[in-house]
Amino acid sequence: MDLVQLEIFKAVAEHGSISVAAQHIHRVPSNLTTRIKQLEQDLGVELFIREKSRLRLSPAGWSFLDYARRILDLVAEARLTVSGEEPQGPFALGSLESTAAVRIPALLAAYNQAYPKVELDLSTGPSGTMIDGVLAGRLVAAFVDGPVLHPSLEGVPVFEEEMVIIAPLQHAPIARGADVNGENIYAFRANCSYRHHFESWFGKDGAVPGKIFEMESYHGMLACVSAGAGLALMPRSMLESMPGCSTVSVWPLSAQFRFLRTWLVWRRGTVSRSLSMFVKLLEARGDVLEG
Repeated sequence: MDLVQLEIFKAVAEHGSISVAAQHIHRVPSNLTTRIKQLEQDLGVELFIREKSRLRLSPAGWSFLDYARRILDLVAEARLTVSGEEPQGPFALGSLESTAAVRIPALLAAYNQAYPKVELDLSTGPSGTMIDGVLAGRLVAAFVDGPVLHPSLEGVPVFEEEMVIIAPLQHAPIARGADVNGENIYAFRANCSYRHHFESWFGKDGAVPGKIFEMESYHGMLACVSAGAGLALMPRSMLESMPGCSTVSVWPLSAQFRFLRTWLVWRRGTVSRSLSMFVKLLEARGDVLEG
């Protein structure tokens, strides 16, 4: 097994096709086919399930892909470290939508200015989706709701968010879940940690939300709540950044639920030079919180 085989395997796994992968890494398809078969013989397992013109990763292939990505990332990091070069190349970063909108625009601008050779690619979504992306190797790191206790991840706390309930302007005061038992709420998909937090707040008081309407943006939630159609939970910083924030009433959660910390997480033991410089910039700006 050598690095070329790992690079070929990774390309075929990500593109699902020998011919497409060959074009991507500038090799002839027959060479890729031969090297993949040699790798499978060396490992003693089939890494792909062959289906006509496409290849599908086998269970063993999925496991091996994670190791291949980690090995290749470490090799790239080692080359950059010994060469003394500045960070460069792709840097896929994930983030909660609220964090991307409010907390990190200035940070990303400063990072791009300091390291122009880095190709920063930002994706946004719920914490569950971002964590899956980091674990699968699609993302180098991600800003998520923490703390994250997964054994394959490590990270640092970076922002503290005050969570607030928004309701129609004339809504009665909201101090506990029982005050809004059975009322409809607007939230992101089921893998959103903020949605779980909202449901836990209801449950702590023996209450339950009514119908949960899944939305794709905070702006959509704000519009629906402003129209009198239900409640939503969001960071105060996100609410105050949006036009129309004065069209709803705002109610802080009880002390147990009021504050959440956002963490920057990455796969344990895979800190690239680009990520290392990103964390150092966070520290220099005073964004990293004490554990």
